[in-house]
Amino acid sequence: MRKVSALLLASERRAISGLAGLYASRMLGLFMVLPVLALYADTLEGSTPLLVGVALGIYGLTQATLQIPFGLLSDRIGRKRVIAMGLLIFALGSVVAALSDTIIGVIAGRALQGGGAVAAAIMALLADQTREEVRTAAMATIGLSIGVSFAIAMVLGPWLAAWAGLAGVFWFTALLTLVGLLVLWRWVPAAPRRRRHRDVGMDRQQFKSVITRPDLWRLDMSIFALHLVLMAIFVAVPFRLLNAGVAIEYHGLAYLGIMALSFVAMVPLIIVAEKQQRMRLMCLVAIGAIVMSLAGLGLPLSPSYWLFVWLFVFFTGFNLLEATLPSMLSKLAPAGAKGTAMGVYSTSQFLGAFLGGTLGGLLAHYGGLNAVFIGCAGLALCWWIAMWRMPAPPPLSSEVVALHETQADALDLLMEHLAEVVGVEDVMVVPEERLVYLKVNRQQLDQAALNKLMAPPKS
Repeated sequence: MRKVSALLLASERRAISGLAGLYASRMLGLFMVLPVLALYADTLEGSTPLLVGVALGIYGLTQATLQIPFGLLSDRIGRKRVIAMGLLIFALGSVVAALSDTIIGVIAGRALQGGGAVAAAIMALLADQTREEVRTAAMATIGLSIGVSFAIAMVLGPWLAAWAGLAGVFWFTALLTLVGLLVLWRWVPAAPRRRRHRDVGMDRQQFKSVITRPDLWRLDMSIFALHLVLMAIFVAVPFRLLNAGVAIEYHGLAYLGIMALSFVAMVPLIIVAEKQQRMRLMCLVAIGAIVMSLAGLGLPLSPSYWLFVWLFVFFTGFNLLEATLPSMLSKLAPAGAKGTAMGVYSTSQFLGAFLGGTLGGLLAHYGGLNAVFIGCAGLALCWWIAMWRMPAPPPLSSEVVALHETQADALDLLMEHLAEVVGVEDVMVVPEERLVYLKVNRQQLDQAALNKLMAPPKS
């Protein structure tokens, strides 16, 4: 196997930091509205609980619809051009929402925000800018940045809204997006030759096989349900904090304490899931915690500290699933199909956000705040039942190895030899990319045999 240093190059550090920042700032703008929109909706003409829910989740519909087309467009006209175009659309949506004094105008602005669907293009550019041996760590950085942006949004959104109103949240988002454009053009290195990456991009030929696999389908359903209940409950949670005596200007501090404690509680559970191969168990525990917390939130809360207890339980389960579901997907996706599987997974997430906001608004409109939590608890219980029969994911990881010229001339023989290596569970050779995609069990892998097989011939 080709020996290459796993230390990041200067260009890779700039690409990873810049693109992770872009991704996180964009998600920050989308998430900051969650804890404040329902509270400030009475200042918007025509506001109803149903329309508030639609405003919360509508970005998911446009995001789900456009993320794959934008990714394909970036293959044709360039990554940076598509990302810049998406950021401008996102900024325009933020301005439209900031200038609106009606709920319909805010819905239109949020839909435009989702229309700047550049997630796939950002990931493709990151893949272009990084070597195979550091790409997994680079992608993990993006995932970490999303989690951090969500936690910051829960704190920053209420603070900004208390200081500058709902419009101020959208103006801040627009300003942040314009700063992102400067980062894109001045910090992120010039894009190299565009290439297809099966571990990042969508492959139409693999779409059917990925979407029909029961194990992957369960993970898609899980991220769909997770973001559905998240978006739905934020039609009601801000009012619960008010009823518990937390003034609007202190909501950010309440979320800060809850999120910080939930992150601390999540860490040992992730260690158990990863180190002890208990991912299925931890997944069921997390969903069970969400069911229990939602049911608790739907009951009369007396004394009021139970509100904080149940929110802590909910966000511990939420954060645990946000960390473990992508890891499970990586282990289960066939060799060379991780990008396609992740594309379906992300689309499911955004559709869940859209339907969750709409469902939360419907339940609040016709049944009140308690109905939101009880309805979501019922859905989460169905989700837990569906996941009960899911088998534990095998301890597999993905590996990408470069082909050398002599190997490219004998691909069938190479695939046979790779399949015979102990610990190699799946192989895909892609001659046009000059890459081999492997799924390996590192606990059993005969690394010496794999290194010898993939080593270039001695001159």
